[in-house]
Amino acid sequence: MRPSPSARPEYVAAFSELVSRIAQPLSALPKRALPIKMYVAGGAAMHFYTGSRTSKDIDAAFSHRIALPEDLEVTYRDADGSARLLYFDRQYNDTFALMHEDARDDSVSLTLKGIDAGVLDVRLLSALDLAISKIGRFSSQDREDVMTLAKHDLIRSAVLRKRANEAVQAYVGNLDSLRSSIDLACRIVEDVEKQKSSGRVRK
Repeated sequence: MRPSPSARPEYVAAFSELVSRIAQPLSALPKRALPIKMYVAGGAAMHFYTGSRTSKDIDAAFSHRIALPEDLEVTYRDADGSARLLYFDRQYNDTFALMHEDARDDSVSLTLKGIDAGVLDVRLLSALDLAISKIGRFSSQDREDVMTLAKHDLIRSAVLRKRANEAVQAYVGNLDSLRSSIDLACRIVEDVEKQKSSGRVRK
């Protein structure tokens, strides 16, 4: 897929620059070791799907353990001329989010100008798995993201509940909070669906 038509070109360019820095040393690897897959979550994935909020950090995991370059932050000018910073979050760990076991397999390849997918295959979590990844913490921003995905017709409440409940089965510990968050997330999506059916929703 390509970034949403609503995605900010300045952000896409900054993101692509960071990705190119990661990809550059990988191009020297034997072809049998390529491509390396980069799984993008968080605000960056949200922006590529919806053109909504941007994030100053990139949350991503890889199919292999790689030694990342040192310089993984970019400053750029937004459309209004404001200075922005985008950096790769080296502390991100997708094992701490609610994640379906098939999330990586079901991720979506993102086409970026100047990035050879045969070297570094940049992949977004599917919109459904992106929503599920928000449920673990489920802050006010996470709730807003789930609502935004629903408003863009990218997720449905019944499918979200089924996938999230499947994801929970792979976790141990006190799952009551997770299950409560799943219920709340599904109610948020259901509310959007009801508003859409009545013609009262805006993206």
